[in-house]
Amino acid sequence: MEDAFQQASHLKERDRAFTIHLVQGVLRWRLRLDWMVQNSVRFPFKKIEPPVLNILRIALYQIYFMDRVPESAAVNEAVKQAKAIKPDRVAGFVNGILRNICRNKKQFEFPDSKEDPVGYLSVFYSYPTWLVEKWIREIGIDSAEHMLLAGNCIPKLVVRTNTLRIDRPSLIKCLEREGVEAKPTSYAPEGVLLTNFKGPVDQLKSFGEGLFQVQSEAAQVSVQLLSPKPGERILDICAGLGGKSTHMAQLMGAEGEVLALDMNHYRLLALAQSSYRLGTGNIWSVVADAASQSLPMVDSSFDKILVDGPCSALGTISRHPDAKWIRSERDIKRLSFLQRHILNNAVPVLHKGGKMLYVTCTISREENEEVVSDFLERNREMTLENLKDFVPEWGLDLIEDHGFFKPFPHLHGMDGFFGALFTKVDG
Repeated sequence: MEDAFQQASHLKERDRAFTIHLVQGVLRWRLRLDWMVQNSVRFPFKKIEPPVLNILRIALYQIYFMDRVPESAAVNEAVKQAKAIKPDRVAGFVNGILRNICRNKKQFEFPDSKEDPVGYLSVFYSYPTWLVEKWIREIGIDSAEHMLLAGNCIPKLVVRTNTLRIDRPSLIKCLEREGVEAKPTSYAPEGVLLTNFKGPVDQLKSFGEGLFQVQSEAAQVSVQLLSPKPGERILDICAGLGGKSTHMAQLMGAEGEVLALDMNHYRLLALAQSSYRLGTGNIWSVVADAASQSLPMVDSSFDKILVDGPCSALGTISRHPDAKWIRSERDIKRLSFLQRHILNNAVPVLHKGGKMLYVTCTISREENEEVVSDFLERNREMTLENLKDFVPEWGLDLIEDHGFFKPFPHLHGMDGFFGALFTKVDG
């Protein structure tokens, strides 16, 4: 979409926001939209060509989920788009389907919730059946339904106060002077929720001055669990764009060292840019694949290690709705295998008595609890800590009975995350 916007430089900010809303909305509700189309045609659904199907999806999303777009406008625009493909046949087909659906808008039937609960939840909330079955298995049908609904909500825009330069109350006042409504987050002590903000964050003066970093509340809390201290040497494995790296450096008062590893050179370049803007000069970056090697580029041990495991990202579906459709059960097995390798490779470079935090942004036992169990069996010198003993009072609600960090979108109003804390003892 960013590439498309660069090519269409004439688009106003409002038009860009509308486009993003349409694309994200269709991705969220694609299965329900397809169900409507499938039940309105008299031939196999698969015969509808993708460009035509997308025209129908966009129109139906506006009709069913956007109050400000009149039905007639959505239909007429869809017909115009169809004419650009094959004027006569396609335009007539699109017009007929959409007008028929509009006439029967309130009479659409979904799978019976009692006879086929999985089918109903899958179609009504627009999720693949394998994922619905998985969550029902792991957290129960009622909780699964609430989580499906939460995953379809528009995500909150949360930023992290850069306490090296400003405190949270002062940042909120600064944002308000720029015309941005802001308030403290419920859990993260440095988090600020931007409400009703539509423009690009990086255009704000306060962003350019390095007063904050965009970072979800769950991600902010996860860094707090490791409790970085000034003067420590910390290894950030799978650092990505560096949200957690810069947060740790910030909590360290820019004293000590954060070594950020990632296999993607371009992500580390973005990390360096963020670090410069935020004033966290104690971050060093190394391009490395932590899963395929035993970290030979690391010549000494660390006080703490953060393993931000590559995962299925099923806890961030509201933010990345395409995760529903690009992930599969095979991916979960592959990723859990990868996570195990990364954790095992990190153990040799952790000091005795040092702490290692394993974090994912997914809701999946195979990538979370089962990885932890396997890791402990293979590494007898590592012990599992109960995070209730390490978090401040504000975070106790986010720690479940086994001592894991497990916020849920439908319960805590943030991304679904998982965190486990280990200590290295004498083996």
